[in-house]
Amino acid sequence: MSERKAKRVSESRTVMTEMVMPNDTNPMGNLMGGNLLRWMDIVSGICSGKHCEAHVVTASVDHVSFQKPIMVGDVVTLEASVTRAFRTSVEVYVEVFANNIKGGDARRCNHAYYTFVGLDDDHEPIPVPPVLALTEIEQQRYDSAPRRREVRLILSGRMKPEQSTEIRSFFDDMPRHQ
Repeated sequence: MSERKAKRVSESRTVMTEMVMPNDTNPMGNLMGGNLLRWMDIVSGICSGKHCEAHVVTASVDHVSFQKPIMVGDVVTLEASVTRAFRTSVEVYVEVFANNIKGGDARRCNHAYYTFVGLDDDHEPIPVPPVLALTEIEQQRYDSAPRRREVRLILSGRMKPEQSTEIRSFFDDMPRHQ
């Protein structure tokens, strides 16, 4: 397949809104983490599919911590943007915000980076379009994506620390165990 034309981050930015219903919560009335992760996967999957103009599958999710509780009745807004494209994968940044139904008590609750692989009709990985970062924050996320990618590959066992190029100095400074 020939080189794909770069796409602006704004072309695939995706916003999704959900209301937390009683069946989404635990006995304390907090949104269950698994439900939030599902919503995050959906919004970032839509975003990456729009960028790749193809079906996509989730390849990884970076560390997610639940920073602020989301309660029954809250309105949850999830915002997803592609940060960088690699050969057959894209990294997507997703942020989660919550507020009450009247728009009050607005808060940022968490964020994460998802990685998706673009697939053809035979479910084989395909080259994905490059990302064109235009704003300062888009450029910062674009520039730092190779480091995050190497950390993911090292933690998954798909790359040895000494094979890294972006984060090697971090591992070189660590004490060696004999």
